[in-house]
Amino acid sequence: MVRLLAFLGVGYVLGAKAGRRRYDQISGAYHAVTESPATKKAVDLGRQKLSEKLSPQAPLTRVHQVDDTTSVYAPRDPRD
Repeated sequence: MVRLLAFLGVGYVLGAKAGRRRYDQISGAYHAVTESPATKKAVDLGRQKLSEKLSPQAPLTRVHQVDDTTSVYAPRDPRD
């Protein structure tokens, strides 16, 4: 019985060390991917496209140019 408990204890310690190393490896890879500028840019672009699709306001189109800095916009007909 003591021998069985000793084997279980050794197995637990060795398994915990191997598990921690694997966890650190997976965690490092996750942080490398999520903190990458390319990933951040792709996520931001996806969020922007999704918000445009879900926006309750219709897209605007320029109706009239008043002067160089002023324009008049109106909602675009979604059927266009």
